[in-house]
Amino acid sequence: MYDAIGYLDKDLLEISAQDFLKVVKAHAEEGVDFMTIHAGINRRAIEAFRREGRKMNIVSRGGSLLFAWMMMTGNENPFFEYYDEVLEILREYDVTISLGDALRPGCLADASDAAQISELIELGNLTKRAWEKDVQVMVEGPGHMAMNEIAANMIMEKKICHGAPFYVLGPLVTDIAPGYDHITSAIGGAIAAASGADFLCYVTPAEHLRLPDVGDVKEGIIASKIAAHAADIAKGVKGARDIDDKMAAARHKMDWDEMFEIALDGEKARRFFEQTPPADRHTCSMCGKMCAVRTTNMILEGKEVKFCSEK
Repeated sequence: MYDAIGYLDKDLLEISAQDFLKVVKAHAEEGVDFMTIHAGINRRAIEAFRREGRKMNIVSRGGSLLFAWMMMTGNENPFFEYYDEVLEILREYDVTISLGDALRPGCLADASDAAQISELIELGNLTKRAWEKDVQVMVEGPGHMAMNEIAANMIMEKKICHGAPFYVLGPLVTDIAPGYDHITSAIGGAIAAASGADFLCYVTPAEHLRLPDVGDVKEGIIASKIAAHAADIAKGVKGARDIDDKMAAARHKMDWDEMFEIALDGEKARRFFEQTPPADRHTCSMCGKMCAVRTTNMILEGKEVKFCSEK
């Protein structure tokens, strides 16, 4: 949606419904694998949004532009009105549709409200229509949501959208952590994934503040990978815990090189370890000779544990 403005070099009010479809086709011809298209924010969903009211209104960039276009022109959402034509393009070029949640909550207060649920109902119908046209579907999910609402939202999406894969933007479980939103996102992502979400969208520490740099992207991706891996373990995914068991074995042996090899970010782990190198390579600088693992291993090996040098 927002790419249409730059791609067509037109003001919003000058763009026609057919112009939007041209942009969809242009991306498909370039070979993209999936497109997020906000087809669910139709007149019915907007009615619910305007009737109920929100603290943060619409925080989706594409959703806000579509809302503005619809209000200024008086027309239906072109991606909804011409949805069959959109699907024909996607089918021709083998593109998956990610049904965007234009009315996703942008703060905890707006989560699970009438606007979000109204749009989700529309997305459920659009999911079936896409499958009937042989187009693969995933459904985009909420952005900000309290922890106690996440599991219910996963169940609701699976029910309303007929089991379609669910793609969640976090969700962020608190609104007060700018600079740390990769952590608030990972907390929500772990709960969401353990409760049925299929795809986690990573969030960087720069969320709500600026465009992320390379370091922000790395931090965000690793936080999201931690959430996804933790959820796989919780769900009992076969083999998910194998690497954790390898880490436990390496720690038992105090084999630091193997620990760094196994770690999600071995480079950072090694850097932290070597910032304050321990006197004994078989311990770390936190516990030193009083390392619990070292102490227990020595006793089980029949050795005597000593901390003071002999006189």
